[in-house]
Amino acid sequence: MILESSSYPTEYWHKCEDGRVQCDVCPRECKLREGQRGLCFVRACEGGEIVLTSYGRSSGFCVDPIEKKPLNHFLPGTPVLSFGTAGCNLSCRFCQNWDMSKSREMDTLASSAMPEAIAHKAKALGCRSVAFTYNDPVIFMEYAVDTAIACREQGIKSVAVTAGYIMPEPREHFYRYMDAANVDLKAFSERFYKKLTSGSLAPVLDTLVYLKHETSVWFELTNLLIPGENDSDEELHQMTQWIMDNLGPDVPIHFTAFHPDYKMLQTPPTPPATLTRARKIALENGLQFAYTGNVHDSHGGSTWCHHCGELLIVRDWYQLGAWRLTEDGRCPECNTPCPGVFEPLPGNWGPRRQPVLMAL
Repeated sequence: MILESSSYPTEYWHKCEDGRVQCDVCPRECKLREGQRGLCFVRACEGGEIVLTSYGRSSGFCVDPIEKKPLNHFLPGTPVLSFGTAGCNLSCRFCQNWDMSKSREMDTLASSAMPEAIAHKAKALGCRSVAFTYNDPVIFMEYAVDTAIACREQGIKSVAVTAGYIMPEPREHFYRYMDAANVDLKAFSERFYKKLTSGSLAPVLDTLVYLKHETSVWFELTNLLIPGENDSDEELHQMTQWIMDNLGPDVPIHFTAFHPDYKMLQTPPTPPATLTRARKIALENGLQFAYTGNVHDSHGGSTWCHHCGELLIVRDWYQLGAWRLTEDGRCPECNTPCPGVFEPLPGNWGPRRQPVLMAL
C-alpha cells in the first residue's frame, strides 16, 4: 500500500509496559511517547505506533558513478541513481554528509517521489542501479524496500550504502531486497564507536557476518581513516585479520581519506601515505582487494589479479581506464575469476555527477 502522506506504518516495534513504544529497527531501541521522534529523527510515535515520517520524500536525487558508493566490483563504470532522506541512527562527529544526515528540518526533504516513479526515472536515465545513500537507508527501510521492489520489476538493481547498524529481524527483511551494499566499518574498537559515533561495533560485525554467510548480496567495506583515532598499525592489523578470518579474502575494502568536517574541524586531513600503509597491511594479511579512496592513486585504486598480479581494471578516483577482464570476469593471463558482479564490458558513465529533478 502506498500512502500519499509522508507518514507510513512500520512493522518493527512493540509496546512497553510503561506506555511507551519501542522501535526495534536498530540497536538503539528508542522508547518513545506519543509525538516523540527517535534519535534518527524520521521514525516517530504516532497513534501509539512507530511510523516512518519521510516516506516518499528525499533530500535530493543525483546520478553518480557506481565507484562513488564506493563499489569497485559491482557493474563498474555504470551510472547509479542516488538518493537519501534526512536523519541518521548514528551520531558520527566526523560525518561528511552532516547537512542531510543530521538535519532536523523536514524542509530538507525537498524532493517527492514514490517508489514506482524512482524506478521509472532510473530506467529512463539509463541507470543500472538505484542507491540508498547520503544517510543510512536502515532508518527509512520501508521506503527503500518498496523502491527496491519497484526497481526489480524494471530490471534495476538496488544498492544500500550503510553503517550496518541494524537488528537481526529487520536486517533479514531489508537485505532480502538488496543486490549490493557498501558497509562503513568505521573502526575496529568499541572505544571509537562509543566516543565518535555514540554507537557500538558489535552489531556492525554481526551484520557483516550475516551478509557474507546468509545472503547473496555483493558487498564491499569502507574504512574512513581519521588521524590519531583509528589509523594505528595495530588496529589495522586487527581489523583486516578479523575480515580475513570471518568474511574471507575476497571482500573488497576501501581505505578512504578523512577531511575536517562537522564536529571534527580541528583534526587534520588523512595523509595519502596512511591510505597506502593501510592497503599494504590489508594485503599482507591476505585480503585480495584493498583500495585507496578519495585520492588520486591509480595504483591503489586499480584492480589487480590476486593470483598472478596482472592489472585488470585501471582506476583513478572514479574514472575507469584500461579494462582487461575477460567477458566472463576472469584474468586474461591466468584465467582466475575476479569476484564481483561484472558484465562483458564496463559502463562509460565516467566520474561526472548529474543532479536529477523528479517530476511530481
